[in-house]
Amino acid sequence: MNYGEIKKYDIADGEGVRVSLFVSGCTHHCKGCFNAETWDFNFGKPFTEETILELLEALKPDYITGLTLLGGEPFEPANQRALLPFVKRYKEMFPHKTIWCYTGYSLETDLLAESRARCECTDEMLSYIDVLVDGEFVEELKDIRLIFRGSSNQRVLRLQETLSTGQPVWWEK
Repeated sequence: MNYGEIKKYDIADGEGVRVSLFVSGCTHHCKGCFNAETWDFNFGKPFTEETILELLEALKPDYITGLTLLGGEPFEPANQRALLPFVKRYKEMFPHKTIWCYTGYSLETDLLAESRARCECTDEMLSYIDVLVDGEFVEELKDIRLIFRGSSNQRVLRLQETLSTGQPVWWEK
């Protein structure tokens, strides 16, 4: 897997001050995407052990609320396979910090049901994510007043509560 960028002090992509990893590779190709260069799976730099160590070091300070995964598309199967060991390690080191993840896939139809996004890593990846922002960006539904999402079709879900109840549980500020 490659990544396009690491933001070590991000306040736009989740609650609090976060470290954000923008992975490369996305097959959605949403019209109006703010990060279209990351559609290419070869864009950016290789995600290596050195990258993981850099991220874990950046996540150490108490003022860092957590990690955000976005891109590109974290739930492309190749990206899930690369991210899962890192996410697992992160949660072991920082059990009280959160993970937010942005995906163009729909939780119910793409991540929980058979689809091109689902692979052997999907369920475990979902088990580590606290807040999932799901749904493709739709330029015609863009609304700059929305908190932590770009278009009104996207949802900001408390993922563990959603999974345990079987009903969407929205994150609220």
